[in-house]
Amino acid sequence: MSDQEIEQSRAPIMEHLIELRKRLVISVAFLFVAAVGCYVVAEDIYQFLARPLAQAYGDGQGRMILTAPQEAFFTYLKVALFGGVCVAFPVIAGQIWAFIAPGLYKNERNAFLPFLAATPILFLTGASLVYYLVMPMALDFFLSFQTSGGEDSLAIQLETRVSEYLGLVMTLILAFGLCFQLPVLLVLLARVGLMDSRKLRGGRKYAIVGIFAAAAILTPPDPISQIGLALPILILYEISILLVARIERKQGYDPYANDDDEEEDEEPTDPLFDDDGDKKA
Repeated sequence: MSDQEIEQSRAPIMEHLIELRKRLVISVAFLFVAAVGCYVVAEDIYQFLARPLAQAYGDGQGRMILTAPQEAFFTYLKVALFGGVCVAFPVIAGQIWAFIAPGLYKNERNAFLPFLAATPILFLTGASLVYYLVMPMALDFFLSFQTSGGEDSLAIQLETRVSEYLGLVMTLILAFGLCFQLPVLLVLLARVGLMDSRKLRGGRKYAIVGIFAAAAILTPPDPISQIGLALPILILYEISILLVARIERKQGYDPYANDDDEEEDEEPTDPLFDDDGDKKA
C-alpha cells in the first residue's frame, strides 16, 4: 500500500476519533453538571431513598447511624453521582446514538429507535419495582428479627449505617434496572441473527438456573429480594421469546426450517449392507 493510500484510509479514522471525543466531552460535561446539581439536593434525594426504611420502622421509631466523621459527606457524594447518572442518562444515550446513527442505513435507524426509547422505560420499571414493592417487603423481613428482650435476654435492635443502607438501595436499583434490559438485548441479538426463538425456548431451563443464580449474586441474601428479581426476569424472558418469534414471522424466517432439511437429507442405513446393496464382509 502506498503512502497516499495509507493517508486516505487514516483520514476517516481520525474523523471518527474526533467525533467520539466530542460526544464523550459532552456526556462527561453534562454528567458533571447533573452531579453538582444533585449534590445541592443530596439530602432530599437521600431522604427519598430512605423512605422505605422509615415506613418499615413506623412513625418516628427508627434511625440511622454514622460510624465515621466523613461518612455523611461521602454518602452525599455517592447520592449526587447516582442522581447525576440517572439525570444524564438520556443525554448520554442520545450522544451514543448520535455517534453510531450516521453509520446505519435508514431502515436500521428506524429499527433501533424503539429499543433506544424502551431502555429508560424498562430501567424505570425495574427501579420502581424495587422502591415500591421489593424494598418494603425485604425491610419488613429484616426488621422481623428484632426482639424487645426481657429479664434474662437482651433486646435486638436494628441500627442501620447510612452508607450501608445507601449501598443496598443503589445495588438493588441498578440490578433491577439492568436486568430489565433483557428483552432489549435478546431482541437486538435476534435482529442481527445471533439468536432465534428456537434457541430461546431450548435454553429455557438453563436461563432459569442462570437467572436465579444472578439474582442470588446481585441481591442481599434473603429470599424476598432474590425471588422479587428472578420472577420478573423470567416473565421478561418469556416476553422476549414472543417478541423474537413475532420478528421472525414478519421477516418470514422459520428457525426450524434447517432441521427439516437435515432430516430430508438423511437416509436410513443398514449396518449389514453397503450402499450398493451388497452384504458387508
